[in-house]
This record gives sequence, C-alpha cells and structure tokens, in this order.
Amino acid sequence: MKRSRVASAVALGAISVVALAACSTSGSGDSNTSGASAGSTDLTFMTFETPALTSQFWDTSIDNAVKEVPGISVTKIVSPDADRNAYAKQLQASGDFPDVLSSINPKDFTDAGLLEPFDDAWLKENFLQPDGNAIGGKTYIPPTNSQILPFVFYNKKIFADAGVEIPKTWADFTAAVTKLKAAGVVPIELAGSEPWAASMPLVALASADVLGQNPGWIQDRYAGKVKFTDPDFVAAMQKEVDLIKDGAYSPDALNVDFATANKNFLDGKSAMYIMGSWFTGSSYVTPEQADGFGAFPLPTDDGSVVIPFNMGGTTSVSAKSAAVDKAKAFAEAWSLAPDNLKVLIETDGAFPMLKKTGIKDFGASTNTLYDAAYAYVNSDSKKVSAFGWVNNDDALAPGINDSFYALSQSLFSNTDVKGQLAQLDSDWDAATAK
Repeated sequence: MKRSRVASAVALGAISVVALAACSTSGSGDSNTSGASAGSTDLTFMTFETPALTSQFWDTSIDNAVKEVPGISVTKIVSPDADRNAYAKQLQASGDFPDVLSSINPKDFTDAGLLEPFDDAWLKENFLQPDGNAIGGKTYIPPTNSQILPFVFYNKKIFADAGVEIPKTWADFTAAVTKLKAAGVVPIELAGSEPWAASMPLVALASADVLGQNPGWIQDRYAGKVKFTDPDFVAAMQKEVDLIKDGAYSPDALNVDFATANKNFLDGKSAMYIMGSWFTGSSYVTPEQADGFGAFPLPTDDGSVVIPFNMGGTTSVSAKSAAVDKAKAFAEAWSLAPDNLKVLIETDGAFPMLKKTGIKDFGASTNTLYDAAYAYVNSDSKKVSAFGWVNNDDALAPGINDSFYALSQSLFSNTDVKGQLAQLDSDWDAATAK
C-alpha cells in the first residue's frame, strides 16, 4: 500500500496530549467501534488517513475483517500526523499501545519485544513472497502488496515540446534537466517541506547507485563493513547536491508540501516528479491525466536498470495485547480481504502479491500509468530494497530513517556531503550499540 512507512520528522507531543488524542478514535474526534456487542473482545487498531486511505476506507475495511472473526469489536485510533512510528511509541509510553497497528516500521519495536510474528504456514499459504518482510526469520507485517519507489514520473507533452527523450543514463538525465530548465520549465517537482517526500531523490540515488552495485550494502552496514562516508555513498548523495546547484528544483521547493507538489506536477508546472508508485492510484491521478504521464526508474551511470522494490503490507500485532490470538486473527483477515486490497490497487497504486488472487481477480479498475508501472514488477530488471522503506532485514536501524530524510532538506544549505554522512554514521552506531 501507499507509503508502507511514511516517517516524517516531527516533534513528539507531550504524553498528556497523546493520552487525550488516544481517546479520540477517528479523524473527526468521534469514537468509531465496529462489531461491538455484549461479551465481545474489544481490540484497538491504529490507522492513518491519506487522500487514498480515507476514514470511510478504514471503517469499511475494518467491518470486512470483523465479519471474519467472531466475538470481536474493533475501535479505530487515527494517527494525528504522518509519523505513525512516533505516535505508536507515544501510545506505548502512555500504556495505550494498540492491539493492531497499521504500516509502522517493525524494527523500531521488535527489539523491545512489542510485536507478535505471523505464522510461517499462514504466510506460505497466502503470499507470493512469504519471506518478503522477514526480519531475523520472523514476519511482523504480512507481505500483501508491493511498491516501486521511487519512479521518475514525467510529463509526456513537456518532454516532447522540449525535445527531451526518456533518459537512459545519468548523463542523459542531467542533460534533460539542463534542457528543460533552458526551456523555462521546472525540471523536477519536489515536496521539500515534508522530509519523507523531500527524500525521494535520495532514496532513488541510494537504491540505484549503492544497492544497485551492492544489494547487501545495508547488511554490510550492520556488520560494520561499510559506512555512509564511503566513496560510493558520498558520490550518490553528491548527485543530489549537483542537481540542486544546477537548478533542477524550484527555488521555493523547501516550502512546497506533498499535496501542492502533486498539484504542481499534474498542472504541468514541472516536467518530472520523483515519487512512489502510489502516485499511479486514482487518489492522485485521473484516468485522463494518467494518459499524459509516463514513468521510468532513475537512470544509473552505465544505464543498467535498477528497480527499488518494497514489499508492502499493513497490519502488525502487539505482543502485549490482552487478546493476541484475536488480534492476530483480525490482522490476518484484514490482510486477505479482497475488497480491502481492491481499494488499495485502485486508489493507492498497490501491486498485489497474494498467492491465490491475481490482479484481474480483484476486478479493480486501473489506469495506463498504473499498468506501465506494474509492468516493472514482473520485469527481469535488477530489484533491490527501496532504501529506507522496506520492512525486512534491510530496514535501516531504528531512527535512521528520520536522519536520512532530514538530509534531503539540509543538502540545500549545507553542501558538506561527507560531513553530514559522518553524522549519519554516528547516528547509526548509536542506534545499533549493544
């Protein structure tokens, strides 16, 4: 699903505020409990809302799952902002850790023993890549769907008018940026005010240039064999500094939020947009608009194609729940409900990964941009972990996502790439210290 983990850097609110927020179980502040009846087991489910995943979606999806698990009721708790990890930690600190949580980063919670793994037999029975989200051999988020993030989306008309072809190499890409700028077009749209969105070019560069050469780089970082300050990683991040210097982004890019960036790109105010495959969903682009856009992976120096791949999923189960079995049964039912994934396919551009249900079986309506992006899922191109976005052993150390995302903004004013990456190494070492 979309942003299987959106982790923007936000200040943590006071616990008293959190406790108050926890009592408000929907985006409007109204309590919403599904399946409540005398003697039922009440579970709490932390969700979040986006243009695709609305309050109505969550209510309906919860109802779908509750029907499959007798004797439960589910109260929805909505994360007040995009940082679901931070909110979950706040709830845990106040003694209100939910029974089921949506789209968190498991590595931020597994060391504390807060999550319950799903059963291997159930995973193997139901998913094309049952170990796609495995951490140390255990899976805490079902691998229900996949994403490619990011793509480089482009405006076909702007490219044609400027005489720009789809770039195959990094040199082609930078030449296209120069040509588009000369034509009076903002070459690349950037939602620079939101760290997770601003980081998309860095995610693309780290995935293509670093993991593309060494798919085991993240595991090597855990083992202390590589560092962020090594030449390959520095060179990848330097490319972003060069893009900034060359005027690839709007001068006010750091003031543009995600919604505005989407609108700017759709309105033809920019030629390219580096964003996740969720952008192909109907919550972001209409079928008519989709026909005017294309997508390609960020080019590498030698033209080899590298696909930043992320196995998505939604539900995680609290190991501290008073009803772990019921919570797990609800999470499993939610993950397998065809109607839930149909909505995610249509609105959020999810690529389904269920073993028993193919994409045509969902009856989902997709657009031409989705179809073009989905073709990469089954392509023979090299697939690597989308840097900073996966929920498996290649997930970054706890807290490092926020540090990496913040780098995307600081590079606009601080061009000391190696110095900033040295701080990232320090943060990593602190996060992994025993």
